[in-house]
Amino acid sequence: MKQANIMKKKLIGVLAAICAVACTSGNKNESALNMAESNITESTIKEAISEISTSDKALLEKGVRQAASLWRAEDGSAAEFVQFVKGNFAADPSAKKALYDKLARANEILAGAYNQVTIDLQKPTILAGPEPDNVDYILSVYSPYSHMSDDMFQNKLAFITMLNFPFYTLAEKNELGKNWDRLEWAYARMGDSYTSRVPAEVSKVGSKAYSDAENYIASYNIMMGHVLTEDGRKLFPEDMVLLSHWNLRDELKSNYADVPNANEKQEMIYRILEHIVAQDIPAAIVNNASYDWAPYSNKTWKDGKEVSLEAEGAVRYQRILDTYHADLLSDPYHPGMPTGIIRNFEGSMEVSAEEIEKLFTDLVSSEQVRKVGALIKERLGRDLRPYDIWYDGFKSRSTMPEDMLTAQTRKLYPTPAAFEAGMPKMLQNLGFSRERAAYLADKIAVEGARGSGHAWGTQGKGYKSFLRTRIGAEGMDYKGYNIAVHEFGHNVEETLDLYYVDHYIMSGIPNSALTETMAFVFQKRDLQLLGYPFAGVDEDTTLDIFWGMYEIMGVSLVDMYTWRWLYDNPSATAEQLRDAVVRIACDVWNQYYEPVLGTHDCPLLAVYSHMVNSPMYLPNYPYGHVVEYQLEEYLSQFTNRADFANELKRVFSQGRVTPDVWMKRAVGEEVSVEPLIRAAGKIVNR
Repeated sequence: MKQANIMKKKLIGVLAAICAVACTSGNKNESALNMAESNITESTIKEAISEISTSDKALLEKGVRQAASLWRAEDGSAAEFVQFVKGNFAADPSAKKALYDKLARANEILAGAYNQVTIDLQKPTILAGPEPDNVDYILSVYSPYSHMSDDMFQNKLAFITMLNFPFYTLAEKNELGKNWDRLEWAYARMGDSYTSRVPAEVSKVGSKAYSDAENYIASYNIMMGHVLTEDGRKLFPEDMVLLSHWNLRDELKSNYADVPNANEKQEMIYRILEHIVAQDIPAAIVNNASYDWAPYSNKTWKDGKEVSLEAEGAVRYQRILDTYHADLLSDPYHPGMPTGIIRNFEGSMEVSAEEIEKLFTDLVSSEQVRKVGALIKERLGRDLRPYDIWYDGFKSRSTMPEDMLTAQTRKLYPTPAAFEAGMPKMLQNLGFSRERAAYLADKIAVEGARGSGHAWGTQGKGYKSFLRTRIGAEGMDYKGYNIAVHEFGHNVEETLDLYYVDHYIMSGIPNSALTETMAFVFQKRDLQLLGYPFAGVDEDTTLDIFWGMYEIMGVSLVDMYTWRWLYDNPSATAEQLRDAVVRIACDVWNQYYEPVLGTHDCPLLAVYSHMVNSPMYLPNYPYGHVVEYQLEEYLSQFTNRADFANELKRVFSQGRVTPDVWMKRAVGEEVSVEPLIRAAGKIVNR
């Protein structure tokens, strides 16, 4: 997990991105809607444009119009706006470059410092050590930068940036960007800095909605030791507590192994998941061990006596509805991206929703899906059930005993400091030269984590990236090593796309989906980093990736279609949303999954918790894995380790062009599911 990118979007225009709360301005009694309205008229815009002599009138007009869209009465009169434009537009290329250099330097200073402050304040709550107290938790969420956006609009730096470095739409970036040089790309990325001006009271509504959704999901535990069969048996350990949906799914997957009552347990979990989606699950049994519950009959008991409990109803969908209403309230303050859907896809992912939809439907409707499903049916020796979208039998297992590998990793890495000292050698085993391996490793610090661990990148040169990993008293076991190598991949990517990118404002990679690409490249080669040969991507791994994409793409489509429905039905109640989501999930299932897995009108695709606490984030997962597979296929031609490492450096030092441009320059083709479909087809068509 790349923690910095989950907590905040990798910097676009850093001055704006580092602000936790956007601008608060004007009369406190002024309505939010009025605050979204500019006091600059069309005639004022034309007057401001006429005052400037420049060879690029189109660029001037774009900048003037964007600055005008966020100019408010408190910023100045119409006449003052005209004078502002006249006094701050850099018509001369050398003056524009000088302005860009100053803003870019400020970006790095402010972003690097903000990131380091965040890292240092959160250490007591994240790193292994004494138990944090209330003060530690308060400080961990404190930000002295919370009014930075307000400051930048008040001192007019935001308007100076918008005027001289206007924002380009995704379509413009993808089309014009094909021919941009690196400086033109940097100017365009500077233009992403200020595209909205959201009042604090609106931001607070969003923060509360998302916080409430997160808290709801974080405590949605099913007490499996109190789940009963219809004849009163308990299939699960008394103390087993499973968080929805993640732990329930993983427990279901674990029962593809040869364990007692395996299929009966899977059927039971499937029924539980259906109740969660339908919201007819008894509310009182969630996160509560006071009741026994029989999911098939949906009956409950307390102290051996049957009791009647109220169903959840639509609480899950009210949480989704609250996040939608928060986005809806924010829409007027994003003139360039006026809906949450556009902001998520064209803004955050920089891939249109239409492109994502086509990518996903191409795979889930492919004939290879049916053939892989037939192979799973043959292996299981039974008809497929809906929960077989989580079939776990394609996992590629190492031929080396895990206890032998654990003995080796514990000896090599007894402490975080030992892992840090071993990083240069790992990078050399991957193919990096001694000098480059030392250079990259020197930029990364390893610390003991309180939890499972994560990677946290720096946002400025001179600061370290951090790899947080959990190491037991006996040293790092192989499972922990495998996870740490994944995070190490994040750190190396973070270092390459900061120190080897020509413009700071371009540092990073195109979107959150691609943050996992390098991490999985490293994780697949964990044994190579220990000094063993890389065995390559085998057939089972390919089928595992393919079947995983089939599952998560359907889930993502349900999430996307849900938000389309919300924008088409802005007055919907939670109960209406519940019914709509169930219908959407069933429709997607009937079209793409029933032909393979059976069961008409199955709502299972709506069970993912991300739909509640991270709306529209789900498409990042399959999109990132599609890119990863394409990149692996491309890298497979570089059998020489040094050539392989050099290609990694080249690919990940492109910086933040759009995903479309990034992929074409990385592997010579746009993002596509065809390589994965072809590979799966070769295996199942034999």
